[in-house]
Amino acid sequence: MSYPIVTVVAMTTRQLQLGADGEELAARWYVNAGYRIVDRNWRCRNGEVDLILERPGELIFCEVKTRSSQRYGHPVEAVTPLKARKVRQLAAVWMAHHPGGGRTVRFDVAGVIGGEVIVAQSAF
Repeated sequence: MSYPIVTVVAMTTRQLQLGADGEELAARWYVNAGYRIVDRNWRCRNGEVDLILERPGELIFCEVKTRSSQRYGHPVEAVTPLKARKVRQLAAVWMAHHPGGGRTVRFDVAGVIGGEVIVAQSAF
């Protein structure tokens, strides 16, 4: 009997800290811009949404990408169509568990590099 080969990519402590720091900077950017944080690192069995925010009449789901350099492009460019679809699906699950209509929904990507936050609003 043969078993499929599974590749596991382990993140280093440094990578995990870089991501956590980037999410914190993005969260501060939103708070300073007048948004309220509704949820952070919300998880379900299908995945995770980094930041869920709101301001009057609007609910924002944000994917945060942090990089230490632009060697592989800007972090905002790292959100693939597959990832965007996954975030949309997760948003639907979140909203099903947190009813409260009457708001528009927006999907942002926050790219963090060198301590600078660039937010692509309505990115997908």
